Amino acid sequence: MSITLTRAQVREVDRRAIEEYGIPGIVLMENAGRGAAEIIQGRVPKGGSVAIVCGRGNNGGDGFVIARHLVNDGVTVHLLLTCESAQLSGDAATNYGIAERMRIPVLRSDWVDTLQSADVVVDALLGTGFCGNVRPPLDAVIAAINAARGRIIAIDVPSGLDCDTGKPCNATVRAAETITFVARKTGFDAPGATAFTGAVHVFGIGAPREIVESIQRESA
Repeated sequence: MSITLTRAQVREVDRRAIEEYGIPGIVLMENAGRGAAEIIQGRVPKGGSVAIVCGRGNNGGDGFVIARHLVNDGVTVHLLLTCESAQLSGDAATNYGIAERMRIPVLRSDWVDTLQSADVVVDALLGTGFCGNVRPPLDAVIAAINAARGRIIAIDVPSGLDCDTGKPCNATVRAAETITFVARKTGFDAPGATAFTGAVHVFGIGAPREIVESIQRESA
């Protein structure tokens, strides 16, 4: 049986990796983004392009890392930023700054045509911490992602899907694939969730496995 984790357990994995093992959070983000980029690259046709929709949190930070690695591999990438860059903080802000210095194109408005023309659309908008309903203007962003012609790949969890319950909200990304980190999320196994996650790929981020095993024992 595959390992599944709740929202709280995922946060605990990160906390212990950072505080007890001394792994910097930015290293965990780098590992996540690099791993996702490896999978995404295999979905991009020769000469194709990728649009990465990034939010203000760590999910968006993963998107910036993904962009860097895809560009380094010769893929045409556009970052579609749904907030002002000044709203970014921590590791996400650091990785945004790197992407900016690499001159990766960043669009903050008038990006619908770019989204529609991309061969792959990466959803790095809302992460596992999301619950409730998606508020404007992000609900319209999710609608635009779902209307895109390219292959939609969600990072960690499709935006708008509750990772604990697997229930969609008022606006939820329908992904062809989801690249999730550390372990499957409990909600992915809920009835109907696959319609939003598509095929799920689990990728490690370098957190010691004993952390996950310990958390599982504690919740048993």
